[in-house]
Amino acid sequence: MSSSLVVCEVEESLREKLKKFRFRKETNNAAILIKIDMAKQLVILEEEFEDISLDDLRNELPERQPRYIVYSYKYTHGDGRVSYPLCFIFSSPMGCKPEQQMMYAGSKNRLVQIAELTKIFETRNADDLTEEWLKNQLAFFR
Repeated sequence: MSSSLVVCEVEESLREKLKKFRFRKETNNAAILIKIDMAKQLVILEEEFEDISLDDLRNELPERQPRYIVYSYKYTHGDGRVSYPLCFIFSSPMGCKPEQQMMYAGSKNRLVQIAELTKIFETRNADDLTEEWLKNQLAFFR
């Protein structure tokens, strides 16, 4: 039942942006930072980043507000192969307003569906967002 619950709709321009991002040809790390417009109850694009490390991306996150991140990551496997997984990261730091947390948590599944992503991670502490953390998360998908 919870998969059919839609708390916030996803803005049409963001849907298009996510579709294009899935098929991007660049090989650098890139991110789409997504937020919810609380007044409109709409999931919208906050900012796009090209050639950004997780460390730099972490510095772009608000301290006490949740955010969604779609991150294209250049991942070098232990055997030398390179892949470019698209990761969905839900950052919901401690100290967020409960109504914000609920709105973000309730909208997450719909956004993941629309973006057609399978590598979904969550963190309650933005300090966790390091390359080592992401590699540990991705190790599950070998």
